[in-house]
Amino acid sequence: MAGGKFLGWRGDFKGFFLGLRANNNKAWFDAHRRQYEDDVKAPMLALLADLEAEFGPPRRVSRPNRDIRFSADKSPYKLNIYADCEGGGYVALDAEGLVAAGGRYMVDDAQLKRFREAVAAEQSGGALTGIVAGLRKKGYDVEGQELKRVPPPYPQDHPRAELLRHKRLIYWKRWPAEPWIATPKARDRVAQVWRDGADLEAWMRKHMDR
Repeated sequence: MAGGKFLGWRGDFKGFFLGLRANNNKAWFDAHRRQYEDDVKAPMLALLADLEAEFGPPRRVSRPNRDIRFSADKSPYKLNIYADCEGGGYVALDAEGLVAAGGRYMVDDAQLKRFREAVAAEQSGGALTGIVAGLRKKGYDVEGQELKRVPPPYPQDHPRAELLRHKRLIYWKRWPAEPWIATPKARDRVAQVWRDGADLEAWMRKHMDR
């Protein structure tokens, strides 16, 4: 994909997002569109281009406009930029800093059924327990949208009850914006997160996406 070599977010992306937060309207965005293109979007495209050889092309890069048709919040512009790669995970930048993540945030009914079956099974469920424990040991947050009770037909005292209550499963790290974000170290952090999550991605591809 297009994009120069990633050098970091060296422009005033924080000022852009804070300004947009205070003036979330078309006139302000149009007046600062060049800043968005140069300080926010161009480095994201360069980051993705640098990571493409290892993690593949991005599935999507967010647009600045929000879909407000069904939202109570009618603010027209997003206060972050994000993207995801099929062979890696998710990355997002906002005024506060950078997030890298992976797993499955959007899970359809068929995937959820397969997820629960795989969690309940001894071999695949035990493997997932180990993967999640490993990620947490490395400092990742690993969570899902949890139900209050284990869904039927599984018993409430199932040894993997916590995972069975999940409706999705994601892992992530967030870093506050500091000088490293204006250097290629930002790329290295994202790449390391996606590498650390490779076993989880492989488990999900095998047990949820078939």
